[in-house]
Amino acid sequence: MPQTACTHTDQIETVEPSAKGCEECLKMGDTWIHLRLCRSCGHVGCCDSSKNKHASKHFGQTNHPIVQSFEPGEDWLWCYIDNTYVEA
Repeated sequence: MPQTACTHTDQIETVEPSAKGCEECLKMGDTWIHLRLCRSCGHVGCCDSSKNKHASKHFGQTNHPIVQSFEPGEDWLWCYIDNTYVEA
């Protein structure tokens, strides 16, 4: 099955991270597994492997389509709408 291309690359912005960790987990005093950076606004949220899934919840609230891994040594991007990795 061919991979769908992301059609939202025009929404990728140069952003400043909102926090050094998951914004909501830090406020709650909770933990996360991996972090994702919203490339529309800079929100830092936890990944779907984390119990709170704040990055996905942010997408659900804002419809900001693309996140980037916020893990050291990783630079991949993911589009929630097209459900695919992004070639930027």
